[in-house]
Amino acid sequence: MADGHSAPAASGLGIVPQRGLSHVAGKQDVPLLDLTIPDLLTRCVRAHPDAEAAVLPAQSIRWTWSELAQQVDALAGGLSSIGIEKGDRVGIWAPNRVEWLLTQFATARIGAILVNINPAYRVFELEFALRKTGCKALILAEAFKTSDYIAMLRELVPELATAAPGALSAKALPALQSVIVCGENAHPGCFGFDDVAARGSQVSASALDTITATLTPRDPINIQFTSGTTGLPKGATLTHHNIVNNANFVTSAMALTDTDRLCIPVPFYHCFGMVMGTLGCVTKGAAMIVPGEGFDPETTLRTVADESCTALYGVPTMFVAMLEHPDFDSFDLSHLRTGIMAGSPCPIEVMKKVQQDMNMSEVTIAYGMTETAPVSFQSDTDTPLDKRVASVGRVQPHLEVRIVDEAGAVVPIDHQGELQTRGYSVMQGYWDEPEKTAAAIDSEGWMHTGDLARIDAEGYCNITGRLKDMIIRGGENIYPREIEEFLYTHPAISQAQVFGVPDPKFGEIVAAWIVPKPGEDLSEDSIRSFCDGKIAHYKVPVLIRFKQDLPMTVTGKPQKFLMRDAMIEELGLMTDTTA
Repeated sequence: MADGHSAPAASGLGIVPQRGLSHVAGKQDVPLLDLTIPDLLTRCVRAHPDAEAAVLPAQSIRWTWSELAQQVDALAGGLSSIGIEKGDRVGIWAPNRVEWLLTQFATARIGAILVNINPAYRVFELEFALRKTGCKALILAEAFKTSDYIAMLRELVPELATAAPGALSAKALPALQSVIVCGENAHPGCFGFDDVAARGSQVSASALDTITATLTPRDPINIQFTSGTTGLPKGATLTHHNIVNNANFVTSAMALTDTDRLCIPVPFYHCFGMVMGTLGCVTKGAAMIVPGEGFDPETTLRTVADESCTALYGVPTMFVAMLEHPDFDSFDLSHLRTGIMAGSPCPIEVMKKVQQDMNMSEVTIAYGMTETAPVSFQSDTDTPLDKRVASVGRVQPHLEVRIVDEAGAVVPIDHQGELQTRGYSVMQGYWDEPEKTAAAIDSEGWMHTGDLARIDAEGYCNITGRLKDMIIRGGENIYPREIEEFLYTHPAISQAQVFGVPDPKFGEIVAAWIVPKPGEDLSEDSIRSFCDGKIAHYKVPVLIRFKQDLPMTVTGKPQKFLMRDAMIEELGLMTDTTA
Protein backbone atom coordinates (compact mmCIF):
# COMPACT_ATOMS: atom_id res chain seq x y z
CA MET A 1 0.00 0.00 0.00
CA ALA A 2 1.17 3.52 -0.71
CA ASP A 3 2.69 5.50 2.12
CA GLY A 4 0.84 8.76 2.60
CA HIS A 5 2.64 9.78 5.75
CA SER A 6 5.45 11.94 4.47
CA ALA A 7 5.43 15.60 5.50
CA PRO A 8 5.00 18.30 2.86
CA ALA A 9 8.16 19.04 0.96
CA ALA A 10 10.27 21.94 2.19
CA SER A 11 9.26 24.11 -0.75
CA GLY A 12 8.73 27.36 1.11
CA LEU A 13 5.00 27.17 0.50
CA GLY A 14 2.61 28.53 3.05
CA ILE A 15 -1.12 29.02 3.45
CA VAL A 16 -1.01 31.60 0.65
CA PRO A 17 -0.04 30.25 -2.80
CA GLN A 18 3.43 31.16 -3.99
CA ARG A 19 4.59 32.07 -7.51
CA GLY A 20 0.99 32.52 -8.61
CA LEU A 21 0.32 28.78 -8.67
CA SER A 22 -2.44 26.71 -7.06
CA HIS A 23 -0.07 24.89 -4.71
CA VAL A 24 -0.29 25.41 -0.94
CA ALA A 25 1.09 23.76 2.16
CA GLY A 26 -0.19 24.00 5.71
CA LYS A 27 1.68 25.45 8.65
CA GLN A 28 4.05 23.20 10.54
CA ASP A 29 4.56 25.22 13.72
CA VAL A 30 2.56 22.67 15.76
CA PRO A 31 4.19 19.21 15.56
CA LEU A 32 2.33 16.07 14.56
CA LEU A 33 1.29 13.75 17.39
CA ASP A 34 3.17 10.45 17.44
CA LEU A 35 0.49 8.61 19.41
CA THR A 36 -1.79 5.62 19.02
CA ILE A 37 -5.47 6.00 19.89
CA PRO A 38 -5.04 4.26 23.28
CA ASP A 39 -2.03 6.50 24.01
CA LEU A 40 -4.18 9.52 23.25
CA LEU A 41 -7.02 8.32 25.48
CA THR A 42 -4.59 7.60 28.33
CA ARG A 43 -3.15 11.10 28.03
CA CYS A 44 -6.64 12.61 28.15
CA VAL A 45 -7.73 10.52 31.17
CA ARG A 46 -4.63 11.48 33.12
CA ALA A 47 -5.22 15.17 32.43
CA HIS A 48 -8.99 15.18 33.10
CA PRO A 49 -9.90 12.07 35.15
CA ASP A 50 -13.03 13.50 36.78
CA ALA A 51 -14.25 15.76 33.98
CA GLU A 52 -17.35 14.76 32.03
CA ALA A 53 -16.41 12.74 28.96
CA ALA A 54 -19.49 11.10 27.44
CA VAL A 55 -23.16 11.99 27.77
CA LEU A 56 -25.80 9.93 25.95
CA PRO A 57 -29.22 11.05 27.23
CA ALA A 58 -31.11 8.39 25.23
CA GLN A 59 -29.29 5.67 27.19
CA SER A 60 -29.11 7.60 30.49
CA ILE A 61 -25.31 7.55 30.39
CA ARG A 62 -23.07 10.21 31.89
CA TRP A 63 -19.44 9.19 32.34
CA THR A 64 -16.24 10.90 33.37
CA TRP A 65 -13.04 10.22 31.46
CA SER A 66 -11.96 7.72 34.12
CA GLU A 67 -15.28 5.90 33.91
CA LEU A 68 -15.15 5.84 30.11
CA ALA A 69 -11.64 4.37 30.20
CA GLN A 70 -12.78 1.65 32.61
CA GLN A 71 -15.66 0.72 30.28
CA VAL A 72 -13.31 0.68 27.29
CA ASP A 73 -10.89 -1.65 29.09
CA ALA A 74 -13.70 -3.97 30.12
CA LEU A 75 -14.81 -4.37 26.50
CA ALA A 76 -11.23 -4.63 25.24
CA GLY A 77 -10.57 -7.41 27.73
CA GLY A 78 -13.78 -9.15 26.76
CA LEU A 79 -12.95 -9.01 23.05
CA SER A 80 -9.49 -10.38 23.81
CA SER A 81 -11.02 -13.22 25.84
CA ILE A 82 -13.15 -14.39 22.90
CA GLY A 83 -10.12 -14.49 20.61
CA ILE A 84 -9.89 -11.05 19.03
CA GLU A 85 -6.23 -10.21 18.42
CA LYS A 86 -4.13 -7.43 16.97
CA GLY A 87 -4.85 -7.05 13.26
CA ASP A 88 -8.21 -8.89 13.36
CA ARG A 89 -11.09 -7.01 11.78
CA VAL A 90 -14.15 -6.24 13.90
CA GLY A 91 -17.25 -4.88 12.18
CA ILE A 92 -19.63 -2.46 13.87
CA TRP A 93 -23.16 -2.19 12.45
CA ALA A 94 -25.13 0.12 14.69
CA PRO A 95 -26.40 3.67 15.04
CA ASN A 96 -24.98 6.22 17.50
CA ARG A 97 -25.06 4.23 20.72
CA VAL A 98 -22.63 3.93 23.60
CA GLU A 99 -21.69 0.47 22.33
CA TRP A 100 -20.36 2.09 19.15
CA LEU A 101 -18.28 4.54 21.17
CA LEU A 102 -16.86 1.79 23.38
CA THR A 103 -16.12 -0.44 20.41
CA GLN A 104 -14.19 2.34 18.71
CA PHE A 105 -11.75 2.68 21.60
CA ALA A 106 -11.77 -0.96 22.78
CA THR A 107 -10.73 -2.32 19.38
CA ALA A 108 -7.96 0.29 19.22
CA ARG A 109 -6.79 -0.73 22.72
CA ILE A 110 -5.93 -4.22 21.48
CA GLY A 111 -4.96 -3.29 17.92
CA ALA A 112 -8.01 -4.80 16.22
CA ILE A 113 -9.07 -3.00 13.06
CA LEU A 114 -12.52 -1.43 13.31
CA VAL A 115 -14.67 -1.86 10.18
CA ASN A 116 -17.39 0.78 9.93
CA ILE A 117 -20.64 -0.49 8.45
CA ASN A 118 -23.26 2.05 7.44
CA PRO A 119 -26.43 1.61 9.53
CA ALA A 120 -28.46 1.95 6.33
CA TYR A 121 -26.77 -1.03 4.67
CA ARG A 122 -28.88 -4.00 3.65
CA VAL A 123 -27.96 -7.64 3.11
CA PHE A 124 -26.20 -7.14 -0.25
CA GLU A 125 -23.93 -4.41 1.11
CA LEU A 126 -23.37 -6.07 4.50
CA GLU A 127 -22.17 -9.29 2.91
CA PHE A 128 -19.75 -7.43 0.67
CA ALA A 129 -18.25 -5.38 3.52
CA LEU A 130 -17.77 -8.36 5.84
CA ARG A 131 -16.35 -10.64 3.14
CA LYS A 132 -14.04 -8.01 1.72
CA THR A 133 -12.40 -7.26 5.07
CA GLY A 134 -12.58 -10.80 6.47
CA CYS A 135 -14.25 -9.66 9.68
CA LYS A 136 -13.65 -12.11 12.55
CA ALA A 137 -16.36 -10.52 14.69
CA LEU A 138 -19.43 -8.38 14.11
CA ILE A 139 -20.98 -6.13 16.74
CA LEU A 140 -24.50 -5.05 15.83
CA ALA A 141 -27.62 -3.42 17.18
CA GLU A 142 -30.84 -5.41 17.11
CA ALA A 143 -32.57 -2.84 14.93
CA PHE A 144 -32.57 0.81 13.87
CA LYS A 145 -35.51 2.64 12.31
CA THR A 146 -36.89 0.23 9.67
CA SER A 147 -33.79 -1.99 9.66
CA ASP A 148 -34.06 -5.34 11.45
CA TYR A 149 -30.36 -6.13 11.68
CA ILE A 150 -30.87 -9.52 13.33
CA ALA A 151 -33.25 -10.67 10.60
CA MET A 152 -30.89 -9.52 7.86
CA LEU A 153 -27.93 -11.26 9.44
CA ARG A 154 -29.91 -14.48 9.85
CA GLU A 155 -30.82 -14.29 6.17
CA LEU A 156 -27.16 -13.98 5.29
CA VAL A 157 -25.89 -16.46 7.89
CA PRO A 158 -28.56 -19.11 8.60
CA GLU A 159 -25.92 -21.19 10.43
CA LEU A 160 -26.23 -18.72 13.32
CA ALA A 161 -29.37 -20.51 14.53
CA THR A 162 -27.45 -23.61 15.60
CA ALA A 163 -23.96 -22.22 16.27
CA ALA A 164 -22.40 -21.82 19.68
CA PRO A 165 -21.41 -18.21 20.45
CA GLY A 166 -17.90 -17.60 19.13
CA ALA A 167 -17.91 -20.78 17.03
CA LEU A 168 -19.81 -19.68 13.94
CA SER A 169 -18.92 -21.41 10.68
CA ALA A 170 -20.81 -19.73 7.87
CA LYS A 171 -20.65 -20.49 4.16
CA ALA A 172 -21.27 -16.87 3.11
CA LEU A 173 -18.79 -15.41 5.61
CA PRO A 174 -16.08 -17.98 6.35
CA ALA A 175 -13.95 -15.57 8.45
CA LEU A 176 -16.78 -14.60 10.79
CA GLN A 177 -16.59 -16.43 14.12
CA SER A 178 -18.29 -14.18 16.68
CA VAL A 179 -21.48 -12.12 16.58
CA ILE A 180 -22.09 -9.71 19.45
CA VAL A 181 -25.52 -8.12 19.86
CA CYS A 182 -26.22 -4.86 21.70
CA GLY A 183 -29.20 -4.98 24.04
CA GLU A 184 -30.65 -7.21 26.73
CA ASN A 185 -32.25 -9.88 24.53
CA ALA A 186 -30.54 -13.21 23.93
CA HIS A 187 -30.09 -14.41 20.34
CA PRO A 188 -29.05 -17.90 19.17
CA GLY A 189 -25.39 -18.16 18.25
CA CYS A 190 -24.61 -14.68 19.55
CA PHE A 191 -22.82 -13.13 22.50
CA GLY A 192 -24.54 -10.32 24.37
CA PHE A 193 -22.54 -7.09 24.34
CA ASP A 194 -22.74 -6.70 28.11
CA ASP A 195 -21.68 -10.31 28.60
CA VAL A 196 -18.55 -9.77 26.53
CA ALA A 197 -17.75 -6.64 28.55
CA ALA A 198 -18.28 -8.61 31.75
CA ARG A 199 -15.68 -11.11 30.59
CA GLY A 200 -13.19 -8.27 30.64
CA SER A 201 -12.95 -8.57 34.41
CA GLN A 202 -10.90 -11.71 33.76
CA VAL A 203 -8.31 -9.72 31.80
CA SER A 204 -5.98 -7.47 33.78
CA ALA A 205 -5.08 -3.92 32.79
CA SER A 206 -1.45 -5.00 32.63
CA ALA A 207 -2.31 -7.67 30.08
CA LEU A 208 -4.03 -5.03 27.96
CA ASP A 209 -1.05 -2.72 28.42
CA THR A 210 1.22 -5.47 27.07
CA ILE A 211 -0.87 -5.66 23.90
CA THR A 212 -1.10 -1.88 23.55
CA ALA A 213 2.68 -1.59 23.85
CA THR A 214 3.06 -3.57 20.61
CA LEU A 215 1.06 -1.02 18.61
CA THR A 216 2.59 1.76 16.51
CA PRO A 217 0.97 4.94 15.17
CA ARG A 218 1.41 3.66 11.60
CA ASP A 219 -0.62 0.49 12.21
CA PRO A 220 -3.96 0.29 10.37
CA ILE A 221 -6.80 0.70 12.86
CA ASN A 222 -9.92 1.63 10.88
CA ILE A 223 -11.55 0.65 7.57
CA GLN A 224 -14.26 2.90 6.16
CA PHE A 225 -16.07 2.03 2.98
CA THR A 226 -16.18 4.63 0.28
CA SER A 227 -17.94 3.66 -2.92
CA GLY A 228 -16.22 4.02 -6.25
CA THR A 229 -17.54 5.10 -9.62
CA THR A 230 -15.69 2.14 -11.09
CA GLY A 231 -17.44 -0.58 -9.09
CA LEU A 232 -18.18 -1.82 -5.61
CA PRO A 233 -17.18 0.02 -2.41
CA LYS A 234 -13.52 0.26 -1.46
CA GLY A 235 -12.26 0.02 2.11
CA ALA A 236 -10.20 3.11 2.89
CA THR A 237 -7.67 1.89 5.45
CA LEU A 238 -6.69 4.51 8.04
CA THR A 239 -3.95 4.38 10.65
CA HIS A 240 -3.75 5.77 14.18
CA HIS A 241 -1.44 8.45 12.74
CA ASN A 242 -4.00 9.46 10.11
CA ILE A 243 -6.99 9.94 12.34
CA VAL A 244 -5.38 11.02 15.62
CA ASN A 245 -3.69 13.96 13.91
CA ASN A 246 -6.67 14.90 11.77
CA ALA A 247 -8.92 14.88 14.83
CA ASN A 248 -6.42 17.09 16.63
CA PHE A 249 -6.07 19.71 13.90
CA VAL A 250 -9.79 19.80 13.03
CA THR A 251 -10.76 20.58 16.62
CA SER A 252 -7.88 23.05 16.96
CA ALA A 253 -9.27 24.98 13.98
CA MET A 254 -12.54 25.45 15.88
CA ALA A 255 -10.62 26.42 19.04
CA LEU A 256 -12.06 23.50 21.02
CA THR A 257 -10.77 23.11 24.59
CA ASP A 258 -11.44 21.00 27.67
CA THR A 259 -14.16 23.46 28.68
CA ASP A 260 -16.21 22.74 25.56
CA ARG A 261 -19.18 20.40 25.17
CA LEU A 262 -19.56 19.10 21.63
CA CYS A 263 -22.95 17.88 20.41
CA ILE A 264 -22.49 15.05 17.88
CA PRO A 265 -25.69 14.23 15.95
CA VAL A 266 -23.74 13.11 12.87
CA PRO A 267 -23.26 9.33 12.43
CA PHE A 268 -20.37 7.56 14.11
CA TYR A 269 -19.88 5.23 11.13
CA HIS A 270 -18.56 8.21 9.16
CA CYS A 271 -15.34 10.17 9.77
CA PHE A 272 -17.44 13.18 10.74
CA GLY A 273 -18.72 11.38 13.81
CA MET A 274 -15.84 9.15 14.89
CA VAL A 275 -12.78 11.18 13.86
CA MET A 276 -13.84 14.82 13.92
CA GLY A 277 -16.32 14.06 16.71
CA THR A 278 -15.48 11.48 19.37
CA LEU A 279 -11.73 11.26 18.68
CA GLY A 280 -11.57 15.04 18.33
CA CYS A 281 -12.98 15.40 21.84
CA VAL A 282 -10.31 13.05 23.19
CA THR A 283 -7.56 15.25 21.73
CA LYS A 284 -8.84 18.22 23.74
CA GLY A 285 -10.59 16.71 26.75
CA ALA A 286 -13.91 18.15 25.56
CA ALA A 287 -17.15 16.42 26.53
CA MET A 288 -18.85 14.43 23.77
CA ILE A 289 -22.63 14.82 23.87
CA VAL A 290 -24.60 12.33 21.75
CA PRO A 291 -28.27 13.33 21.41
CA GLY A 292 -29.62 10.05 20.02
CA GLU A 293 -29.20 7.08 17.70
CA GLY A 294 -29.89 9.14 14.60
CA PHE A 295 -30.42 12.78 13.79
CA ASP A 296 -33.67 14.35 14.92
CA PRO A 297 -33.91 18.16 14.89
CA GLU A 298 -36.00 18.49 18.04
CA THR A 299 -33.91 16.01 20.02
CA THR A 300 -30.71 17.74 18.93
CA LEU A 301 -32.01 21.19 19.87
CA ARG A 302 -33.21 19.93 23.24
CA THR A 303 -29.88 18.24 23.93
CA VAL A 304 -27.92 21.36 23.01
CA ALA A 305 -30.08 23.35 25.41
CA ASP A 306 -30.21 20.83 28.28
CA GLU A 307 -26.49 20.06 28.16
CA SER A 308 -25.31 23.65 27.56
CA CYS A 309 -23.41 22.55 24.47
CA THR A 310 -20.84 24.99 23.17
CA ALA A 311 -20.22 23.29 19.83
CA LEU A 312 -22.38 21.47 17.27
CA TYR A 313 -21.69 19.38 14.17
CA GLY A 314 -23.93 18.84 11.15
CA VAL A 315 -24.43 18.93 7.42
CA PRO A 316 -26.36 21.92 6.01
CA THR A 317 -29.64 20.00 5.80
CA MET A 318 -29.42 19.24 9.54
CA PHE A 319 -28.99 22.92 10.37
CA VAL A 320 -31.90 23.82 8.07
CA ALA A 321 -34.13 21.25 9.81
CA MET A 322 -33.26 22.71 13.22
CA LEU A 323 -33.75 26.31 12.11
CA GLU A 324 -37.14 25.46 10.60
CA HIS A 325 -38.40 23.53 13.63
CA PRO A 326 -41.68 25.15 14.80
CA ASP A 327 -40.46 25.35 18.41
CA PHE A 328 -36.97 26.60 17.54
CA ASP A 329 -37.33 29.77 19.59
CA SER A 330 -38.15 27.81 22.75
CA PHE A 331 -34.67 26.25 22.98
CA ASP A 332 -31.84 28.00 24.81
CA LEU A 333 -28.87 27.93 22.45
CA SER A 334 -27.00 30.73 24.17
CA HIS A 335 -24.02 28.54 25.07
CA LEU A 336 -23.25 27.62 21.47
CA ARG A 337 -20.10 29.16 20.02
CA THR A 338 -18.53 26.99 17.37
CA GLY A 339 -18.88 23.79 15.37
CA ILE A 340 -18.49 22.39 11.89
CA MET A 341 -20.76 22.42 8.89
CA ALA A 342 -19.58 20.00 6.21
CA GLY A 343 -20.76 17.45 3.69
CA SER A 344 -22.13 19.81 1.03
CA PRO A 345 -22.07 23.53 0.17
CA CYS A 346 -23.74 25.88 2.64
CA PRO A 347 -26.13 28.55 1.28
CA ILE A 348 -25.23 32.01 2.57
CA GLU A 349 -28.64 32.57 4.16
CA VAL A 350 -28.31 29.35 6.14
CA MET A 351 -24.86 30.40 7.36
CA LYS A 352 -26.21 33.79 8.45
CA LYS A 353 -29.00 32.14 10.45
CA VAL A 354 -26.65 29.61 12.05
CA GLN A 355 -24.36 32.42 13.16
CA GLN A 356 -27.10 34.76 14.34
CA ASP A 357 -30.03 32.58 15.45
CA MET A 358 -27.97 29.67 16.81
CA ASN A 359 -25.22 31.86 18.29
CA MET A 360 -22.57 29.93 16.36
CA SER A 361 -20.49 32.96 15.44
CA GLU A 362 -17.37 30.81 15.16
CA VAL A 363 -18.81 27.94 13.11
CA THR A 364 -16.33 26.52 10.62
CA ILE A 365 -16.63 24.89 7.20
CA ALA A 366 -14.64 21.75 6.40
CA TYR A 367 -13.87 19.70 3.32
CA GLY A 368 -12.16 16.39 2.74
CA MET A 369 -12.70 12.76 1.89
CA THR A 370 -12.59 9.48 3.76
CA GLU A 371 -9.28 8.65 2.10
CA THR A 372 -7.70 11.73 3.71
CA ALA A 373 -8.88 11.00 7.25
CA PRO A 374 -11.01 13.16 6.32
CA VAL A 375 -10.34 16.95 6.48
CA SER A 376 -7.92 18.72 4.14
CA PHE A 377 -9.39 22.24 4.19
CA GLN A 378 -11.16 24.13 6.96
CA SER A 379 -12.14 27.70 7.68
CA ASP A 380 -11.09 29.42 10.90
CA THR A 381 -13.37 30.69 13.65
CA ASP A 382 -12.91 34.25 12.34
CA THR A 383 -13.03 33.59 8.59
CA PRO A 384 -15.20 36.28 6.91
CA LEU A 385 -18.76 35.26 6.11
CA ASP A 386 -18.30 35.42 2.35
CA LYS A 387 -15.29 33.10 2.54
CA ARG A 388 -17.15 30.64 4.77
CA VAL A 389 -19.88 30.11 2.20
CA ALA A 390 -17.89 30.56 -1.02
CA SER A 391 -14.99 28.32 0.00
CA VAL A 392 -14.08 25.37 2.20
CA GLY A 393 -11.39 27.31 3.99
CA ARG A 394 -7.63 26.93 3.78
CA VAL A 395 -5.30 23.95 3.90
CA GLN A 396 -4.86 22.11 7.19
CA PRO A 397 -1.45 21.97 8.98
CA HIS A 398 1.15 19.50 7.70
CA LEU A 399 -0.79 18.91 4.46
CA GLU A 400 0.11 19.91 0.94
CA VAL A 401 -2.48 20.52 -1.77
CA ARG A 402 -2.26 21.38 -5.43
CA ILE A 403 -4.65 21.89 -8.33
CA VAL A 404 -3.55 20.29 -11.59
CA ASP A 405 -4.70 20.17 -15.19
CA GLU A 406 -5.27 17.05 -17.27
CA ALA A 407 -1.54 16.81 -17.97
CA GLY A 408 -0.70 16.93 -14.26
CA ALA A 409 0.73 20.46 -14.34
CA VAL A 410 -0.09 22.83 -11.46
CA VAL A 411 -2.53 25.49 -12.68
CA PRO A 412 -2.34 29.23 -11.88
CA ILE A 413 -4.40 30.56 -8.96
CA ASP A 414 -8.13 30.89 -9.63
CA HIS A 415 -7.95 28.25 -12.37
CA GLN A 416 -9.96 25.06 -12.15
CA GLY A 417 -8.37 21.62 -12.06
CA GLU A 418 -8.26 18.41 -10.06
CA LEU A 419 -7.49 18.76 -6.36
CA GLN A 420 -4.70 16.53 -5.07
CA THR A 421 -3.60 16.09 -1.45
CA ARG A 422 -0.37 14.84 0.12
CA GLY A 423 0.76 14.41 3.73
CA TYR A 424 0.12 12.57 6.98
CA SER A 425 -3.65 12.26 6.44
CA VAL A 426 -3.55 10.21 3.25
CA MET A 427 -4.85 6.69 3.85
CA GLN A 428 -2.61 3.68 3.92
CA GLY A 429 -4.55 2.37 0.93
CA TYR A 430 -7.71 0.53 -0.07
CA TRP A 431 -8.01 -2.76 1.82
CA ASP A 432 -6.83 -5.64 -0.36
CA GLU A 433 -6.97 -3.43 -3.48
CA PRO A 434 -3.36 -2.66 -4.51
CA GLU A 435 -4.26 -1.69 -8.07
CA LYS A 436 -6.98 0.72 -6.97
CA THR A 437 -4.65 2.13 -4.33
CA ALA A 438 -1.99 2.78 -6.96
CA ALA A 439 -4.58 4.47 -9.17
CA ALA A 440 -5.60 6.79 -6.34
CA ILE A 441 -2.22 7.57 -4.78
CA ASP A 442 0.63 8.22 -7.20
CA SER A 443 4.31 7.43 -6.72
CA GLU A 444 4.94 10.84 -5.14
CA GLY A 445 2.23 10.31 -2.51
CA TRP A 446 -0.42 12.57 -4.06
CA MET A 447 -3.99 11.46 -3.41
CA HIS A 448 -6.03 12.13 -6.56
CA THR A 449 -9.36 13.27 -5.12
CA GLY A 450 -11.36 13.41 -8.34
CA ASP A 451 -12.79 16.77 -7.22
CA LEU A 452 -12.56 19.90 -9.30
CA ALA A 453 -11.48 23.00 -7.40
CA ARG A 454 -9.96 26.46 -7.49
CA ILE A 455 -7.58 28.10 -4.99
CA ASP A 456 -7.54 31.89 -4.74
CA ALA A 457 -4.67 34.26 -3.97
CA GLU A 458 -5.35 34.00 -0.22
CA GLY A 459 -5.27 30.21 -0.25
CA TYR A 460 -9.03 29.66 0.07
CA CYS A 461 -10.32 26.65 -1.83
CA ASN A 462 -13.60 26.44 -3.72
CA ILE A 463 -14.88 22.99 -4.74
CA THR A 464 -16.39 23.54 -8.17
CA GLY A 465 -17.45 20.10 -9.26
CA ARG A 466 -16.48 16.46 -9.56
CA LEU A 467 -14.38 14.74 -12.15
CA LYS A 468 -16.56 11.73 -11.67
CA ASP A 469 -20.24 11.48 -11.06
CA MET A 470 -20.63 11.33 -7.31
CA ILE A 471 -24.00 12.43 -5.98
CA ILE A 472 -24.18 14.24 -2.64
CA ARG A 473 -27.60 13.78 -1.07
CA GLY A 474 -27.95 15.64 2.23
CA GLY A 475 -24.30 15.02 3.08
CA GLU A 476 -24.32 11.35 1.98
CA ASN A 477 -21.89 10.52 -0.81
CA ILE A 478 -23.57 8.30 -3.38
CA TYR A 479 -21.67 6.73 -6.25
CA PRO A 480 -23.81 5.91 -9.30
CA ARG A 481 -21.77 2.93 -10.44
CA GLU A 482 -22.54 1.01 -7.24
CA ILE A 483 -26.29 1.47 -7.80
CA GLU A 484 -25.90 0.58 -11.47
CA GLU A 485 -24.10 -2.64 -10.58
CA PHE A 486 -27.02 -3.57 -8.35
CA LEU A 487 -29.67 -2.66 -10.95
CA TYR A 488 -27.92 -4.89 -13.46
CA THR A 489 -28.77 -7.86 -11.25
CA HIS A 490 -32.43 -7.31 -12.23
CA PRO A 491 -33.25 -9.94 -14.91
CA ALA A 492 -35.33 -7.51 -16.99
CA ILE A 493 -32.85 -4.60 -17.17
CA SER A 494 -30.64 -4.23 -20.22
CA GLN A 495 -28.95 -0.92 -19.40
CA ALA A 496 -28.98 1.41 -16.40
CA GLN A 497 -27.39 4.78 -15.81
CA VAL A 498 -27.64 6.63 -12.49
CA PHE A 499 -26.94 10.32 -11.93
CA GLY A 500 -27.80 13.21 -9.65
CA VAL A 501 -30.49 15.82 -10.17
CA PRO A 502 -30.66 19.07 -8.15
CA ASP A 503 -33.10 19.08 -5.24
CA PRO A 504 -33.95 22.01 -2.93
CA LYS A 505 -34.07 19.85 0.21
CA PHE A 506 -31.22 17.35 -0.20
CA GLY A 507 -28.99 19.20 -2.65
CA GLU A 508 -29.18 16.27 -5.05
CA ILE A 509 -31.38 13.23 -5.46
CA VAL A 510 -30.81 9.98 -7.34
CA ALA A 511 -32.19 9.55 -10.86
CA ALA A 512 -31.98 6.47 -13.07
CA TRP A 513 -32.49 5.97 -16.78
CA ILE A 514 -33.23 2.35 -17.58
CA VAL A 515 -33.43 0.42 -20.85
CA PRO A 516 -35.56 -2.73 -20.37
CA LYS A 517 -34.69 -5.94 -22.11
CA PRO A 518 -36.82 -6.63 -25.23
CA GLY A 519 -40.31 -7.74 -24.36
CA GLU A 520 -39.97 -6.80 -20.67
CA ASP A 521 -42.51 -4.51 -19.00
CA LEU A 522 -41.09 -2.55 -16.08
CA SER A 523 -42.60 0.11 -13.84
CA GLU A 524 -41.13 2.67 -11.45
CA ASP A 525 -42.76 0.89 -8.51
CA SER A 526 -41.31 -2.47 -9.53
CA ILE A 527 -37.80 -1.00 -9.66
CA ARG A 528 -38.18 0.61 -6.23
CA SER A 529 -39.56 -2.64 -4.80
CA PHE A 530 -36.55 -4.47 -6.23
CA CYS A 531 -34.24 -2.01 -4.43
CA ASP A 532 -36.16 -1.88 -1.18
CA GLY A 533 -34.40 -3.70 1.61
CA LYS A 534 -31.43 -4.61 -0.58
CA ILE A 535 -29.58 -1.31 -0.87
CA ALA A 536 -29.56 1.65 1.51
CA HIS A 537 -32.71 3.77 1.30
CA TYR A 538 -30.85 6.91 0.23
CA LYS A 539 -29.45 5.09 -2.81
CA VAL A 540 -32.85 4.02 -4.15
CA PRO A 541 -33.62 6.13 -7.26
CA VAL A 542 -36.26 8.78 -6.68
CA LEU A 543 -36.64 9.58 -10.36
CA ILE A 544 -36.89 6.63 -12.77
CA ARG A 545 -37.32 6.95 -16.53
CA PHE A 546 -37.51 4.12 -19.07
CA LYS A 547 -35.76 4.69 -22.40
CA GLN A 548 -35.31 2.81 -25.65
CA ASP A 549 -31.65 3.83 -25.71
CA LEU A 550 -29.22 6.09 -23.85
CA PRO A 551 -27.08 8.97 -25.10
CA MET A 552 -23.57 7.67 -25.75
CA THR A 553 -20.30 8.97 -27.13
CA VAL A 554 -18.91 7.51 -30.34
CA THR A 555 -16.73 5.26 -28.16
CA GLY A 556 -19.73 3.93 -26.27
CA LYS A 557 -19.41 5.92 -23.04
CA PRO A 558 -22.69 7.12 -21.50
CA GLN A 559 -23.17 10.90 -21.52
CA LYS A 560 -24.64 11.46 -18.09
CA PHE A 561 -24.49 15.23 -18.41
CA LEU A 562 -27.03 14.99 -21.24
CA MET A 563 -29.29 12.80 -19.12
CA ARG A 564 -28.99 15.21 -16.19
CA ASP A 565 -29.71 18.24 -18.39
CA ALA A 566 -32.76 16.50 -19.87
CA MET A 567 -34.15 15.76 -16.39
CA ILE A 568 -33.52 19.33 -15.26
CA GLU A 569 -35.45 20.59 -18.30
CA GLU A 570 -38.25 18.05 -17.78
CA LEU A 571 -38.65 19.06 -14.14
CA GLY A 572 -38.35 22.77 -14.84
CA LEU A 573 -35.39 23.20 -12.53
CA MET A 574 -32.90 26.04 -12.52
CA THR A 575 -29.38 25.20 -11.42
CA ASP A 576 -25.82 26.43 -11.50
CA THR A 577 -24.03 23.42 -12.94
CA THR A 578 -20.63 24.75 -11.86
CA ALA A 579 -21.49 24.65 -8.16
